[in-house]
Amino acid sequence: MTQTCNRVQEWEQRRDQARRYYQQGKFQEYLNFASQNLQLARAIPDRAREGYTLNDIGLAHLGCSQLQKALECFHQALSVAQELGKEQAQATAFSNLGSTYNRLGQSARALEYFDKALQIFRKLQDTQGEVSTLNDVALIYTNLGEPQRALLLQHQILAMRRLLGDFSGEATTLNGIGFAHSKLGAFEQALEYLQAALPIQRAVKNLLGEATTLNNIASVYSDLGKPKQALLLYHQVLLTRRAISDRSGEATTLNNIGFTYNHLANYRLALKYYKQAVGIYQELNDSPGEISTLLNMGSVYATTKRKSMALSCYQQAQNLAEEIDSQPLLKKVKQFIDRA
Repeated sequence: MTQTCNRVQEWEQRRDQARRYYQQGKFQEYLNFASQNLQLARAIPDRAREGYTLNDIGLAHLGCSQLQKALECFHQALSVAQELGKEQAQATAFSNLGSTYNRLGQSARALEYFDKALQIFRKLQDTQGEVSTLNDVALIYTNLGEPQRALLLQHQILAMRRLLGDFSGEATTLNGIGFAHSKLGAFEQALEYLQAALPIQRAVKNLLGEATTLNNIASVYSDLGKPKQALLLYHQVLLTRRAISDRSGEATTLNNIGFTYNHLANYRLALKYYKQAVGIYQELNDSPGEISTLLNMGSVYATTKRKSMALSCYQQAQNLAEEIDSQPLLKKVKQFIDRA
């Protein structure tokens, strides 16, 4: 009995250590700790802790952009939660599956899982879980071209965050509201919300959140026809992404830098940064990210009268979209091919 108690205590301590790595954005270290913890949970044996650890490993894979591995872990965590009748764990697994399918470009499937999570969070009166999931849903609506619908949700979320005293979450929501306004073309309002998020993220030392917000501010500058200001911020963001080993964020920023150079008609530099982004997306098996960048590369080739190279990029993008069975991305790729 004492040995079991010691192992449980060790599991708790190691999970606390792992969480610190997760909060710092050190996902590989988090993955190492969580994998060791899975062995420990099975050795105890403790089925509930095994389920929690499978969820932790899924989050680590998600942080490392290893999306198929993340899906496997979250489905396993869901099975354990359902087997034990643990509703909270089920809701968490549903929410994480939604996040992963969203990253894979499967928005409709993601929304199905988020809806399942929301039903349980509301039943359990878990406001924090509900808010976090609603935030993910709002971002999907923004990316699906429904920013007005997203804004309604984001303002609801902001009120809930403030009621909870969730200072860090408030910054996340302010960033989301700013992002939605930018999609609506309300750039001054977007900047207002994005700049309100920054001091909060700096106060809580959320480097990842700060980099995301700065990236969104740079995008607004680009939309406002201030590409040089945008570039200064993007390069600052790139340094932060690299400092915290945020490979997925690094690829996004490289893609954005390429897009800005394309806007400045500096096609050589645009292609240079796009190619770096594609390399990281391939390394991370992030097909939606790779598709987006390949389409941008194709546009540069089309602009510079290199039609065969443009079509080659579009074909690669189409193959990837078919592999992940993403209808919205396939539709988008077809529009590029039709214009070529």
